[in-house]
Amino acid sequence: MNDAQPAPAGPLRADEIALLRASVELVGPLADDMTVYFYAILFQRHPETRELFPANLDVQRDRLLRGLLRIVDLVDDPENLVRFCGRLGRDHRKFGALNDHFPAVGAALLDSLARYAGDAWSPRLADIWARAYGVVSQVMIQAAEEDAAVRPAVWQARVIDHRMRAPGIAEITLLPDSPYPFVAGQYASVETPWQPRLWRHYSLSHAPRQDGTLTFHVRATRDGRVSSALVHQARPGDMLRLGAAQGEMVLDPRMERDVLCVAGGTGLAPIQALVEQAVRNGGRRFVDVFVGARTADELYGFEDLLRLAQRNHWLSVRAAVSDENIPGLNGSLPQVLRQFGPFYRHEAYVSGPVEMVSSAVRVLLNQGVPQARIHHDPFDVPVLEAALLPRQLRREAHA
Repeated sequence: MNDAQPAPAGPLRADEIALLRASVELVGPLADDMTVYFYAILFQRHPETRELFPANLDVQRDRLLRGLLRIVDLVDDPENLVRFCGRLGRDHRKFGALNDHFPAVGAALLDSLARYAGDAWSPRLADIWARAYGVVSQVMIQAAEEDAAVRPAVWQARVIDHRMRAPGIAEITLLPDSPYPFVAGQYASVETPWQPRLWRHYSLSHAPRQDGTLTFHVRATRDGRVSSALVHQARPGDMLRLGAAQGEMVLDPRMERDVLCVAGGTGLAPIQALVEQAVRNGGRRFVDVFVGARTADELYGFEDLLRLAQRNHWLSVRAAVSDENIPGLNGSLPQVLRQFGPFYRHEAYVSGPVEMVSSAVRVLLNQGVPQARIHHDPFDVPVLEAALLPRQLRREAHA
């Protein structure tokens, strides 16, 4: 297939959408082989695109199919399709993606689908995929261009402080080369010089500061090449790169409901930022904070929150330690939430390890907290997993 500009965007009919989805289900069991083939022919035809990706593609490979699945799922939901593809377009700026890359990626994608769909591939299906890709690329390009008009693709940031807060957990403070806009509760993508083009996401632990510095909490994980480098190698003077702030786990200044915050491990960072923002807002609502850890040594930052609670009557802070017998602090976060709940009148913010977040969310749902009032960050690749507008809430969102 020759590289070509995306086909003109146009709505797909119901029968065309059905064919699109059927083709994805068909190649699903062959996803690993298909993505290997996709990257192989993309890099062979366009060697210049190789530098957009990390040296080790193992983590990258499943993201192609995940992105495709999300797009196909949204193909009959134009509002959320534009929302999702806009996020993709803005996020891809940090990789150095250019408009000229979209036809190359589209051609490699269609050739890969044709190879692994086998006899099910037809000129009609090729046309449907070309049109669908045309819609996606147009939205991504437009979003990237609009984003480029108001902010840089990346920020250079110098490490100015690095301190250990708990075993394997570092607090790292950066000074960006230009103002870095964000809202309390958001996260940033970070690239280190030790793992070029490998980006990981970390929450900011505070509300915006006048001096422009940024502080992150990072836990070194066994297989975390970026997190281990940040915890054990990074030193003041080292330069990192930041992508634009993302995330919707933020306080709505118009909201009047009381707030519940649940933090496990380094999930304390965005919760700490939300509490700081609530203080700045004047404490217009009651805020209940629960902080959990496996051991007392890992319960960092709790005393800082306690001091804030002593100065602000509307703030309540409690701890839970799951793997150590400490009188008054025993139990997991889900157990403590059951004990002190229900919280069905609250707006809930949950951050931490996947299992903890999932368990806490289940408890809150069982207590009657509506799903729409439970906020947590995506678990893996935020741009692929970020929440979309529930169809039944769209009118409220635009009211």
